[in-house]
Amino acid sequence: MKKLILSLSLILAAVPSFAKKNSSQNVLDLKYSITDPAIVYPESFESDTNKLLESWFVKNYTATDDRYDTEKSPNVTDEEIIERLAALPTVIEMPYNSIVRKYIDRYTVNGRRLVSALLGLGLYYTPIFEQALEEQGLPLELKYLPMIESALDPNAVSKHGATGLWQFMLATAKGLGMEVNSLVDERRDPYLSSEMAAAYLKGLYDSYSDWSLAIAAYNCGPGTVNKAIRRAGGDPASHDFWTIYNYLPAETRGYVPLFIAINYVMNYYPEHNISPVLPTAPLVMDTIHVSDRIHFNQISQVLDIPVEELRILNPQYRADIIPGTVDVPRNLILPSQQIHAYLMSEDDIKNYDSERYNQRTIVNPGDLNDVPEDEILAVEDTEIWAEPDPIKPGQQTATIIHKVKEGETLASIAEMYEITPQQIKTSNNLRRNAVRIGQQLRITSASPQAHMENTVAVVTNNERVSAPTKAAENSAAKKQTSTQSQKQTTAQQKQTTTQKQTNNKQTAANNNKAANNKAANNKAANNKAANTKAKQTQKAAKPSSHDIKSGENLTTIAKKYGVSVDELKKANNMKDDKLKAGGTIKIPAKGKAATNNKATQNNKKGANNKNTKNNNTKKKK
Repeated sequence: MKKLILSLSLILAAVPSFAKKNSSQNVLDLKYSITDPAIVYPESFESDTNKLLESWFVKNYTATDDRYDTEKSPNVTDEEIIERLAALPTVIEMPYNSIVRKYIDRYTVNGRRLVSALLGLGLYYTPIFEQALEEQGLPLELKYLPMIESALDPNAVSKHGATGLWQFMLATAKGLGMEVNSLVDERRDPYLSSEMAAAYLKGLYDSYSDWSLAIAAYNCGPGTVNKAIRRAGGDPASHDFWTIYNYLPAETRGYVPLFIAINYVMNYYPEHNISPVLPTAPLVMDTIHVSDRIHFNQISQVLDIPVEELRILNPQYRADIIPGTVDVPRNLILPSQQIHAYLMSEDDIKNYDSERYNQRTIVNPGDLNDVPEDEILAVEDTEIWAEPDPIKPGQQTATIIHKVKEGETLASIAEMYEITPQQIKTSNNLRRNAVRIGQQLRITSASPQAHMENTVAVVTNNERVSAPTKAAENSAAKKQTSTQSQKQTTAQQKQTTTQKQTNNKQTAANNNKAANNKAANNKAANNKAANTKAKQTQKAAKPSSHDIKSGENLTTIAKKYGVSVDELKKANNMKDDKLKAGGTIKIPAKGKAATNNKATQNNKKGANNKNTKNNNTKKKK
């Protein structure tokens, strides 16, 4: 029967149209007879196998021989491959056809070094994959998918941006809740990415109830597979990978055959003289939670662990930094024998070269006194400048090269040449309002001659033709001296004018003060008249009486009539504070003491104002 199937496949391989959909073919025919002359090999075949074989892990944890280099792969018949595939203990169907054979030959003939590297790396990664698949109840043969996807390189990045062992796209990873930022990329984490991949594969299988379609959808996405099923027509439930083969993208067409081939190679590599890889060191690892920001170098120096080993075991930390916090502790994978050493040395690790590795939260700028003058950058200009008059059409201008001196800013240079800072920025392609000491600036101005001492060259026809001559410098110096004299004269005139204004202001202030004193004296006179009138009123006022009611006392009565308790007692010849309800008490004249006190105060105030007036009069004279 096997010979019959083989003969049939070879005959039909010569017929190009056989791969196309035909109503007379069934699924079984297509699985074993389909052909494809244009196979697209995945990126994992292009992996740098020398890099994989020379990796720190393979060199330190495994031992290989060179049989894959010295002994060629024996000729294996199709019948032998079919028998071996049928003997694999797998749930997922492993049919054989010419496409599967091409991939097997690619691994066992031209990719022997790659298979050797995969066997060595698989010693560490395969148990991680198996654990994640087992937790989801998935077939363990899926553990070979990362070999197709990334060649077991946790830092692999495809041309489309898929990253990690399982080659997750960024959108898919974030949809699954994986963290991806500048410091952490959980797609590279062997443990977490394996858990997410197993959950994702389980979801795909629940959607299609067929592992060949689920595996294809893992490669190209469910949308592409669904589109291929619609194009193939018929009952969607009747389709599998092989019936929609010709409706899939070229890369996905080879994905399931490649999965079958890698399962074959990983189980039968000795039959193809590929060297076995044996572990030379224990591969027992453990996990610890880190609640501080730690750099790999700190761990390496204190525990004497190679940084490369830390990177291999913890590839999710992209910058060798574990950004752990109390709220979000991070996982750190270490050889089990190093876990106790880490716990005992945790403070030493955290404090090792802490000034270098700790994250700075506050930074103060450096002191300019410590910087050489020729390296100091001028402070970026933030001052407001007045807009100069624009250069008129036909007005004569000149272009010079100005050398920036200490203390000069873009605004001060623009003011010097009576142009705008923006004109300087445009002429010199400056992006910000800052210049540095010694910088040479191209200046176009209507009056550059006044500042020739700052000029290092004159530009004519866009060429620096000469530096200013000594005579020109002297002329400029004389002109500058004249200008400075004019400025000093102007400053003196301005100072004189300012002094006159100050004197006038002082005189006006004295006049105002005198007027205020006069008003105060008038007020004092008015107060005196009021006091006199109050005295007259007081003399005219006669004492009154008050009928004492139950519950009243001297205090309430005094408040009612605006007098003091002592005045009440004096007017009634009282020796104590006792009152009898129903009796009568005399009330003295209202406001007597208050009026006297107020008059006394007003008299004093009037006297003070009078003295002030006399003093002002003396000063004025």
